[in-house]
Amino acid sequence: MNLKLRWNNFPFQPSKLPFFYGWVILFAGTIGVLVSAPGQTMGVSVFTDYLIEAIGISRDNLSFAYMAGTIASSFALTWAGKMYDKYGARIVGVVVSIWLGFVLLLFSQVDHIIGFLGGSLQSGIYTSIAIATFIFLFFMLRFAGQGVLTMVSRNMIMKWFIKRRGLVNGISAVFISFGFSVAPLTFNLFIEEFTWRGGYLIMAGCIAILFTIFVFIFFRDNPEDLGLVPDGEKSGNVDKDVIIKPFRQFTLKEARLTYSFWLFSLPLAVYALYITGFTFHLTSIFESAGLTKEMALGVFVPMSFISVLLSFFGGWISDKIKLKNLLYIITFGQIVGLFSLGNLDDGIFYYGFIIGNGISSGLYSVLMAVTWPRFFGRDHLGKISGLVMAIIVFASALGPIIFSFSFSKLGSYQFGIFAVMAISAILFLMSFKADNPQRKFRENQ
Repeated sequence: MNLKLRWNNFPFQPSKLPFFYGWVILFAGTIGVLVSAPGQTMGVSVFTDYLIEAIGISRDNLSFAYMAGTIASSFALTWAGKMYDKYGARIVGVVVSIWLGFVLLLFSQVDHIIGFLGGSLQSGIYTSIAIATFIFLFFMLRFAGQGVLTMVSRNMIMKWFIKRRGLVNGISAVFISFGFSVAPLTFNLFIEEFTWRGGYLIMAGCIAILFTIFVFIFFRDNPEDLGLVPDGEKSGNVDKDVIIKPFRQFTLKEARLTYSFWLFSLPLAVYALYITGFTFHLTSIFESAGLTKEMALGVFVPMSFISVLLSFFGGWISDKIKLKNLLYIITFGQIVGLFSLGNLDDGIFYYGFIIGNGISSGLYSVLMAVTWPRFFGRDHLGKISGLVMAIIVFASALGPIIFSFSFSKLGSYQFGIFAVMAISAILFLMSFKADNPQRKFRENQ
């Protein structure tokens, strides 16, 4: 037994289990995405007002630091994808779990760190030191949470399934949607019970210790490394018109030269941009429309129900239809959600926002996971999905600052919201050309 096989079979041998280990991978990968919540925008947004009050900087300054740190993290994600291809989900997962826990520990002490580096609030360099510190911390947080941990967990699940890829992603998305919907309320409960500092410390300890052990025990990369096959059985294309199993393994360079790569990447990036923009300024946007904080936080639960239904149905149906059909729906959902967000002062659009955003959220998880292995294969999945994550994270960095600038400089969030909606409308019209690049290789088989 070679060293790699011994490593994969420690502390237990997955191939000896009486059931297909891919189902354990589905569970473990879903937990991995959920644990990334503190690094997602909705995890950051709950702490935003507390950080502004504790540090004494403006909302614009914090938004700028968030943008700069997130953009910086996006440039490192393609490299992280290469490390994933080289070392696998288990090693990268352990490293990023420890990283994320350490970053949350630093966030719990951010006021002390800034005070040590920048002196008192009255100091002339205090604000500059505070912004620089937050840029560094947001870089580490977004790289680890929204970026690497999410990428590793999703890719790991997708590698273990081909024929059932959409279905298992739908199952995973159900739990992720519910988990993310209650995460802001859970984090807010931590803050109310233990203060914002205590909330960060609790998450840091749980992730750095408990989740790292979980990753080491259960994460595995390729089923073939364990003497298994995807789905637990041989699988192939079951429909002559819908390509499930790729005929060709694309490199990163080849993938990014295809039209479909960008037609799927950009709508997902626009979704990330506006979801981070509205989530980061959630309370402020709703208050500017005359709505309460409770109504703002209240959108997540009904939104999650719609998201769950669309995630599961979209995952199941994605194994049977062309993915561009789902692309039409997600871009249309973005248009509905953004138009409604810009008109929240009219009561009916409060519900329009929930519906539109629920549709987008549900299908985002499907397309984000299923598209890349189906279109480009598994061999270079880390590099390809790493570039996709880089694009999405880069776009997500722009959301808070665009919304903040729109409100503070132009007097209303509507300018930023409708500008993003116009981009979604253009992408909706272009999405009709988003075909699977594997189609042209089918005739050679």
